[in-house]
Amino acid sequence: MRMRFKPYAHDELMAADFHVHDPFVWGGKWHSQYARPEQPFVLELGCGKGGFLSQLASAHPENNYLGIDITDKVLILAKRKIEAAYAAADRPIDNVKIMSTDIERPRQLIQYRDFLKDGGDIYFKTDDDDLFRDSLSYFPASGYDIIWQTYDLHENEPEWNIRTEHEGMFTEMGIKIKALIARKKAGDDSVTWVEPKVLKKLAAQAEAEAKAAEGEANV
Repeated sequence: MRMRFKPYAHDELMAADFHVHDPFVWGGKWHSQYARPEQPFVLELGCGKGGFLSQLASAHPENNYLGIDITDKVLILAKRKIEAAYAAADRPIDNVKIMSTDIERPRQLIQYRDFLKDGGDIYFKTDDDDLFRDSLSYFPASGYDIIWQTYDLHENEPEWNIRTEHEGMFTEMGIKIKALIARKKAGDDSVTWVEPKVLKKLAAQAEAEAKAAEGEANV
């Protein structure tokens, strides 16, 4: 089934005080957007329909939250879930914001180091086996320690986990959810990541040098 975005939904989203209309204006000034700017800042990338964000933010007023997704078509649903969760908790919506932008553009894990404090944690979970396996090397290469990991999040489900819509869907299909917690290491020298295109170039150079050396040896 295809979700249809009705014209009035855009106006409803724009009218929400906790929707960020011009996200790129606030780079380096995000804390000032919240009622209690001194609080810890929690970012959810790919917040989708807001099932996770609405429950987490409404239950933890001691933190400030920002949920990002690529399209307003799902953010309107996140808006409504946030409003419902805060109404149920009888609390003002003063510690959560949502916005739409494309997070695929930067080299994410290394870019995150720019705003994540030393010792800050990234909670990552996925249904994709290959992505999780690759992430076990991506995180250390990008300057993070993996302090916890599991190939079956729901086998001994930690208290902090809130199941997302997609998480529930894949679980019903019998697909296990993989998860890890990565902690940012201090110092740029902790980053050992080399871009794949650079590795390819270095490999090509090494192969060319080997062939040249072999040719000289045969002369």
